[in-house]
Amino acid sequence: MQIQALAAKKAGGILEEYRFDVAPPKVHDCLIKVLACGICHSDLHMIDNDWGFSSYPLVPGHEVIGEVVEIGPQVTHLKAGDRVGVGWQRSSCLQCRDCLRGNENLCDANQGLIVTGPGGFANYLMVDSRFAFPIPKGIDSKVAGPLLCGGITVYAGLRNAGMSSGQEIGIIGIGGLGHMAVQFAKKLGNRVTVFTTSEDKAEFAAQMGADEAIVVKKGEIPPAPSSKLNILLSTVPVALDWVPYLNFLDSDGALSFVGVPDEPLNIPLFPLLMKRRRILASPIGGRALINEMLSVAERFGIEPIVEVFGFDRANEAMQKVRDNQVRYRAVLSAS
Repeated sequence: MQIQALAAKKAGGILEEYRFDVAPPKVHDCLIKVLACGICHSDLHMIDNDWGFSSYPLVPGHEVIGEVVEIGPQVTHLKAGDRVGVGWQRSSCLQCRDCLRGNENLCDANQGLIVTGPGGFANYLMVDSRFAFPIPKGIDSKVAGPLLCGGITVYAGLRNAGMSSGQEIGIIGIGGLGHMAVQFAKKLGNRVTVFTTSEDKAEFAAQMGADEAIVVKKGEIPPAPSSKLNILLSTVPVALDWVPYLNFLDSDGALSFVGVPDEPLNIPLFPLLMKRRRILASPIGGRALINEMLSVAERFGIEPIVEVFGFDRANEAMQKVRDNQVRYRAVLSAS
């Protein structure tokens, strides 16, 4: 079978038509007809080879929603016609200690979808069916894709920091990640405080459900929230003065990073030591956590805000993402 795709054929290149052949599904594989695919900043990093392991032609797209059209001989949990989603991870060994604990995302042998093969900027995608997740009926295909990357990233970052309900949760940043983090934290029964850089973003945070929005101008010391925080999730890709934020945490509080600052962390020990606080960083979740996140999103009506483009406008959409002009996630749709 021949797949029609869009690929960058060199580092930093625009997307061009690209065709390649695939064999029928192997033992655990499934062939998916792509319905929609989100665009993530990680797609741009891969196109530009910012991380040094891209190979070309590179077919981006790791927030894929599609319909199963063919399955391998050992696939029993999916059937033709099922609607599924595929996120950042293509596969793992499924037998190491991390995998057996349900942390397939931490497996040393884990493979990124667009790191080791073509992604979802195509009409079809062949993938390990064990990393294709049934999409609940209540989630629209055009908003489901970003949940498989940004959504699970913030959900895992909050859960791994200890989020339950009835807590004080802080979110730094109200962009593509932050606006989903606010929804998860609030709709699971927590009080949410957002730290942002402008009044309009503070108003938007309130619309998303934040109980308190604190505006922090560049270079200023952030004002203290009205209550000590149990968890503070940082979604921003920039370095901040972390000491005030650490002091906003209650005893046993956690500062959880899902955004990657552009400088090494510079954090003194005593604010951690005196209140038994901790720092962690979290990638996407394992398979069980992804399924849990999708269930929570459907049950509580959690949706990313998306701007939808046809696949024929992929380069336009990519440029808007580069220029930070999308509010808040871009999605390519086949219809």
